[in-house]
Order: sequence, then structure tokens, then C-alpha cells
Amino acid sequence: MPFLKAFPFQSNRGPSISNARVRSNRKPIIALYDISKTYHAGEVSIHALSKIDITIDSGEFVAIVGQSGSGKTTLLDILGCLGRPTAGEYWLDAQNVEFLSDEELTTIRNQKIGFVFQTFHLLPRKTAIENVQLPLQYAGLSSSAQRTHAGDLLKRMGLGDRMQHFPTQLSGGQQQRVAIARALVNKPAILLADEPTGNLDSRTGQEVLAMFDQLHQGGQTIILITHDHGVAQAASRRITLSDGQVVSDEAQDRSSPRMDGAEQP
Repeated sequence: MPFLKAFPFQSNRGPSISNARVRSNRKPIIALYDISKTYHAGEVSIHALSKIDITIDSGEFVAIVGQSGSGKTTLLDILGCLGRPTAGEYWLDAQNVEFLSDEELTTIRNQKIGFVFQTFHLLPRKTAIENVQLPLQYAGLSSSAQRTHAGDLLKRMGLGDRMQHFPTQLSGGQQQRVAIARALVNKPAILLADEPTGNLDSRTGQEVLAMFDQLHQGGQTIILITHDHGVAQAASRRITLSDGQVVSDEAQDRSSPRMDGAEQP
């Protein structure tokens, strides 16, 4: 399905070269140095992440892959400024996150990071356009500007005739497209997607990944968190986690991704 015609997001950001291949001379948009995260349960210490070093340039499409318990959810929380590391430094767009207040982190989440979740997280009592307007409302735009921007984006998502529908009136794929529109409406530096195809059938999941590909071609930085190596194939770089450590970080030839359970050709 041809989504996102003439989609201009991040067009000011040129394509980058993965650090799994040849590093560019630009500063990375994300830089993690010796990141560790330890949880304490009584006298027991659980080391979720251990000395993680990752850099990601603007415009990259990176998949972070790992099974349950690998540390990818903890890494997602840190990348999304939802949690702080126990040790190490996280630089986001040339800012050291360690020294930012909770209020400043909230602003970053609203303006620099777009979140897409497996379960959509749409507010059930708000229409599609109202859900997309929310980040703009927090950013302080006028109501008319909110509706204009949100409506334009939903039209580009192929949902121009669904703007006044509530989430329960939309299919899973349509709900995810609304969620992606909400994530993109503030033109974030980073799109952070956590298992975005997990609640979708294989065909709809392929459509969502095709949408990510179009966004990437337009220069959007995308970080895709998944346990599914077939889904990860959509990205141009794959970082694999196991037991809280990076076990591989490599460029990959992009091919048609395949979700778990999809029919083999």
C-alpha cells in the first residue's frame, strides 16, 4: 500500500553511514558510553545492561534485537529518556542526558523522540485526530494549528476518512498508523519503535515496515526494538543484545522483512 506520498520528514538530515561500516565525520545523534543498569531486589543485584557502547548517526535505520531477558527493554527505556542508567554516559543530540532535570527530559521526549509501541497506546475516548494532536498540545500550539498539522499527517497516512473515528472503530493497522502519526507530528529527531508489528498480522506488519522504510529514505532516524530477526531485516544495521551486552553490531543488506509466522515463499 503506498503510504506517505511526498512525506517530507527530516529532509534536512542527510543520509548517514553506519558505524558498523565506515564512521562519518559528523557527531552521532546518539552516543552511549559504558552504559550499565543494575536493579536491586533486596540483597540481589540484577545486571540488566553491562558496559554498552553504541553510537548512531542521524538518518540511520537501526534494529536492536534480543530475546526476553537480553536487556533490550532496559536499553529502550534509557534511549527514550524514560529511565536513567546506573553508570555511563548517554549523549542525545549533543546533550549529556545525565545532567538534565526530569522537566527537561519530558521536553526532550515530546520534541526529540517519537514513540511507537506494540499496543498502540491510543486514548480510547479521543478520536484519531485528537490522539495525533496530543504532542502538539503539550508543545503549546494553538488548537487550529494542532488540527491542521494532525489532519495533514493523517491524510498522508491514508487515514483522511478516519480522522473522526475512535480507536475501537479502527483496525489494528489503522491504529498503528495513527500511533505513528502521533509519534511523527512534532518532527522528532528519533523515531523509537518498540515491537511495532507485534500485535499485527503479517500483511499489516509488512505495511508498517514499508512505511518505516519510506521514512528512512526521507532521512528519519529510526531505532527498531524487536525479538524477531525477520523484522530486523528491514533495517540497514543490526545490533544484537544478549545477557545485557552487545554481542554483534553489523551492517546488513536490507531485504523484505518477514514476521514470525509469515508464510515462507
